[in-house]
Amino acid sequence: MTEPSTPESILSIKGLTRNFGTFTALNDVTFDVPRETIFGLVGPNGAGKTTMFSIVAGFLQPTKGSIELLGSHAPGARELLGRVSILPQDALFDRNLMILDQLVLYRRLQGASGAEAKAEVAEALTRVGLGDYLERGAGVLSHGMTKRLGIAQAFLGNPDLIILDEPTAGLDPRNAKRVRDVIRELSENSTVIVSSHNLAELEDLCDHVVILDRGVVRLAGSMTEAMQGGERRFEVTFPDELTAEQLSALEGCHGVVDSTALGAGRYEFRIGELGDPAVVAFLEEAIRQGTLPVSFRDGTSLEEIFLSLTGESSD
Repeated sequence: MTEPSTPESILSIKGLTRNFGTFTALNDVTFDVPRETIFGLVGPNGAGKTTMFSIVAGFLQPTKGSIELLGSHAPGARELLGRVSILPQDALFDRNLMILDQLVLYRRLQGASGAEAKAEVAEALTRVGLGDYLERGAGVLSHGMTKRLGIAQAFLGNPDLIILDEPTAGLDPRNAKRVRDVIRELSENSTVIVSSHNLAELEDLCDHVVILDRGVVRLAGSMTEAMQGGERRFEVTFPDELTAEQLSALEGCHGVVDSTALGAGRYEFRIGELGDPAVVAFLEEAIRQGTLPVSFRDGTSLEEIFLSLTGESSD
């Protein structure tokens, strides 16, 4: 008999293995998801993330191991109805059926009355910016709007646990930010698990993270713990008269990366493990030379951790 999950864990996975014939999709996976967190699940394509979500949802049975949801329930238990919600990456909606009717049906299947369902759907669609589309078919929605519709469905009824698979995939920056803002709102009342290939997004969004590779957990813990140590780094914006070469010569700097992804004139500096005094001296000298720090990050990026553990790209 397995030990019950701790009260602090909303999802507890122990020794989870899933085989498909001779292929092992998940191999002795163990980790806990703390309550009231935004939890990131990271892994290259084929890592086993979808298989894990399918087992958590009760669609697949594990070969061995256990999963406990909300303290004591196995996947698929009737007690989880309306309390655990999973949004697949490519969730589809009827193009012609009125959006209100579709979401009301989903909510009523969870046990809500017709009046309750209509009120909840109207509120959910308003929260994701789709309040004007209640009586329209999903076929009129753009890709980004459809993503937001899926998230609205996922938090109907205020479930305890919400699992979102690639919620911002394929979205433009504006719509991706809208989705992230909604996820942050959801986390005020629910635990949210987010799977994404956008590692910078998860680094900013999540409190905890698991890196899964070839069915094996490579890292599990808080985001802060995962990123501790390594090099200190920050971004700076240079005035025209100041060059990257000048700043790279400053004491404590271990190199400058000119990244167009950061924006025009912005660079990433790397500071080695020389302690806080060296960091302070470097920043003071940079400011004296007319450079304004844009942001500061302590530790290694999630992308670098991912690459060092998996040897794969994040695409």
